[in-house]
Amino acid sequence: MSADAVSGGPSPGFGRLLAALVASQVGLHAAMTGLRMAAPLDALARGATPWRVGVLLALFAAAPVLLAMTAGRLADRWGFHRPVHIAGGLCCAGLLLAAVSAAFQGWPAGALLAAGAVAAGAGANIGLIAVQRTGGLTARDPVERVRVFSWLGIAPSLANVIGPVTVGLLIDAAGFGVAYAALLVLPLASLLAARAVPVAAAPGRARDGGSAPLGELFALPGMKRLLAVNWLLSMCWDVHSFAVPILGHERGFSATTIGLVLGSFTLSVTGVRVLIPLLARHLQPARVVAGAMLGTALIFAVYPLVTQPWLMGACAVALGVTLGCVQPMLMTVLHHLTPEDRHGQALAFRSMTINGSSTVMPLLFGAAGAAIGAASMFWIVGALVGSGAWLARRLRA
Repeated sequence: MSADAVSGGPSPGFGRLLAALVASQVGLHAAMTGLRMAAPLDALARGATPWRVGVLLALFAAAPVLLAMTAGRLADRWGFHRPVHIAGGLCCAGLLLAAVSAAFQGWPAGALLAAGAVAAGAGANIGLIAVQRTGGLTARDPVERVRVFSWLGIAPSLANVIGPVTVGLLIDAAGFGVAYAALLVLPLASLLAARAVPVAAAPGRARDGGSAPLGELFALPGMKRLLAVNWLLSMCWDVHSFAVPILGHERGFSATTIGLVLGSFTLSVTGVRVLIPLLARHLQPARVVAGAMLGTALIFAVYPLVTQPWLMGACAVALGVTLGCVQPMLMTVLHHLTPEDRHGQALAFRSMTINGSSTVMPLLFGAAGAAIGAASMFWIVGALVGSGAWLARRLRA
């Protein structure tokens, strides 16, 4: 039975299938994050201005925003394997373009890095949507779906370690060109892992969901509420990553200390997603998300008031618990709300809003931070997410 078509229950090889999905996502995402770390350093070493570096970084997020719905329709039409092959090809192309840029100087090198950023960003997002759609359809009920999305939620955390650490070591040892070329092993490993996912008996050519207007998807009962909750929680991630370095700098913390605070948040997110599969049977998505929003609001109220590094670290750990537990719940509700032949588009719609927010909100935070300070941003966003908890109580899976 195909993972692309399953909706009533998992196959006997469910654990192997889930491991293959996680490995497929890790390789693609790690390739993108490795390039996303290395390309700005490469550009700065070539004398690029901070503005050009900012544009280069924005290209990694711009591609997922622009191509998200195409990726969703591709997943709905073809299932898992064809989109993942396209994703792997795009990531490989992005890394090859970056490797070739090492042989050039001036604007040709910048153009090649920019093209590589677009290709890698698009590839990682296409693969993400295909993996999430397949994982959601493989689960037989909401409880199992929470477990699946918890494990899939660990993949970005692993990738965010593997990609940057690997490329950093390679840059110091052999230079940027060799580092880019060596990263090619990551998307190739994803394609190899994808072979463990069963192939659909036939592609989904008969499905007509891909041609339906996007407005119909947005008009599904509960969809607006879900996207609003998702946006509020996504904004919390953005403000935390933006404001913590500012608060740390104001308190005179070293870069290492600030990095440890942010790292403790990531570890906490990973830890709670490991725990959720063990507790999934006892969790109700609406209550978990509403509680997480109220908890996040409380943490944001306290965060700017603490002045000791260990207390900031404790706040980061607590925030990792509240924000880390919501993604599996929201993904479960999303799959419940959406017709099976439009799951890919629904995931793409969610991806588009998150990436769009991550592109625009830091600009707004920058303007707001200069006007009202980092502490006020915590309190304003905390008030927004706390007041939005009533929306989460009405979510149903």
